[in-house]
Amino acid sequence: MDLIAILSGFGVGAIVGMTGVGGGSLMTPLLLGVFRLNPAVAIGTDLWFAAITKTAGSVSHHNAGHVQWRITALLLAGSIPASLAMVALMHLTGLTKGWASALTFSLGIALLITALTVAFKKVWHPVGLKLERWIPEAHKPALTVLCGVVLGVLVSLSSIGAGAIGATLLMILYPRLESHRIVGTDIAHAVPLTFVAGIGHATLGHVDWTLLASLLVGSIPGIWLGAQLTRKMPEMLVRTLLCGSLVTAGLKVLH
Repeated sequence: MDLIAILSGFGVGAIVGMTGVGGGSLMTPLLLGVFRLNPAVAIGTDLWFAAITKTAGSVSHHNAGHVQWRITALLLAGSIPASLAMVALMHLTGLTKGWASALTFSLGIALLITALTVAFKKVWHPVGLKLERWIPEAHKPALTVLCGVVLGVLVSLSSIGAGAIGATLLMILYPRLESHRIVGTDIAHAVPLTFVAGIGHATLGHVDWTLLASLLVGSIPGIWLGAQLTRKMPEMLVRTLLCGSLVTAGLKVLH
């Protein structure tokens, strides 16, 4: 077991426990900068890290009745085919230099978008309420599937988007839904999506399994500790630090 990897998993797990977001968006830059993985392997490894760590959370939310399974199914109807299509495209075209550039660019953009969604978290709910008059209820299923397509492409290319970005899209489309149901539904959608995308990247040889095991050993106690600290840490401070980290990582990846 790699001690640095265990400590890294612990740190990311603690942030996820405190804020509910930041797993993929912090883990992938960490895999690139600290462990020097190439972008494709970093993304594939992070997808498996996200899928495994979020499984327990998904079960917990399901048991608590927080998951709106109809919305989850609509998201998956868009995200799973989109993810499969992106992986198939990577298989067909081969891992050229162009794909490496596309993956790196997608990762940088996803990091910056995530920073915006976290920074302006309180803005999205009022935006959703204002948009309600312009979005008929009958159109919401199709729009939810479309959101799933966007998330499927983004997650497959960058490993980021199933958390903060997915929750923000749900908040805008379903502003009357309670926050705990948005979180539960978002996590329930993220698990199968990241597993499918992770399996796709694994078939391309994009997963460092040894490193993944060490990261998971650290993340489990980290998430537990973060959940305990969330009651004591000022939310604004945590979110400010998280946003700063995301912007710095995003600009560094795009540089």
